[in-house]
Amino acid sequence: MVGKIDKLDLKILEIISKDARIPLSEVAERCGVSRAVVHQRVGKLTEKGAIMGSGYHVNPKMIGYSTCTYVGINLEKGSMYNDVVNQLKQIPEIVECHFTTGNYTMLIKLYAYDNAHLMDLLNNHIQQIPGVISTETLISLDQSIKRQLPIIFPKED
Repeated sequence: MVGKIDKLDLKILEIISKDARIPLSEVAERCGVSRAVVHQRVGKLTEKGAIMGSGYHVNPKMIGYSTCTYVGINLEKGSMYNDVVNQLKQIPEIVECHFTTGNYTMLIKLYAYDNAHLMDLLNNHIQQIPGVISTETLISLDQSIKRQLPIIFPKED
């Protein structure tokens, strides 16, 4: 991230991370600055990469994806990671991909309509990618926590 984040930026991030649809005028009022200042700061925070994305989060279950799955993937060689990622990007049900340490070379999160759909994704798509030598599937039964990271203000010296 380029540039420093000051206390006003942190306050703005704290407010909008709790409610992304809050009017900027209300953020400005809570911060004791003008709406124009908040608008400018939000723009700069977005440019810096402190704010990632915007919009609504769709509940996968509401559109038919009943199975949330994490898949640990082992590759023939770690150097194949980028090529495998490019292939995984072609599978729209995959929503996250991480290069990891530990038991797997990479860990992905995906959604499937049901077990048959999951099996198709695993057998006919993921495991067919050159370099993938094994997978381990972990099905999420329930998500108990989902939240933003807390915004921590630096201590005064």
